[in-house]
Amino acid sequence: MRVIILEDNPILAEGLGLLLNNSGFVVAAVATDADEFAKAIAEHEVEIAVVDVRLPPTFTDEGLRAAIEARRVRPGLPVLVFSQYVEEVYAAELLAAGSEGVGYLLKDRVSRVDEFLEAVRRVAAGGTVLDPEVVSQLMVKRSSPLDRLTPREREVLALMAEGLGNAAIGEKLVISDGAVHKHVGNVFLKLDLPPTDSGHRRVLAVLAYLGL
Repeated sequence: MRVIILEDNPILAEGLGLLLNNSGFVVAAVATDADEFAKAIAEHEVEIAVVDVRLPPTFTDEGLRAAIEARRVRPGLPVLVFSQYVEEVYAAELLAAGSEGVGYLLKDRVSRVDEFLEAVRRVAAGGTVLDPEVVSQLMVKRSSPLDRLTPREREVLALMAEGLGNAAIGEKLVISDGAVHKHVGNVFLKLDLPPTDSGHRRVLAVLAYLGL
């Protein structure tokens, strides 16, 4: 699996590169700013990009804007944002453009190497991985179909937003697979989601939860 890294900190970039290369990935390129990243995207066929948020020259939101542009140039390109910061406006735009194959993890909240590697694999496969802190900061509190959900259904939806499947949700909440399936079905029904495949409905439910 080929990866592009967008990270301006040379020590962290080197560490990520070594970790990924030693874990079955192939790092095709390491970029330190948005321009280098755009050139790397044009030159290399990759399965995922791992990007930081704050990059030169302004150290605000260059990484996220570069990721959004990369997905415009290459629709569906999986992107895992790996940063110390939640940049709400462009993070919301990244998710609103299609949350399949998108992740957002906070560097100081990832405590295990295997957790990070699993997130890379999940996003590359088209999944969604969102740190709970990212979810809470992006969530829009307003009158909406979300108000129809019971507290338990909101718990289930919050865990769906973190990228957990039914089995993991059941384990987290200590409830049966059947109970999880029922809650997920109620979430779909109460959010008035169109009848389509369950994976697409999960994406729509997460977007509704985030207010996008």
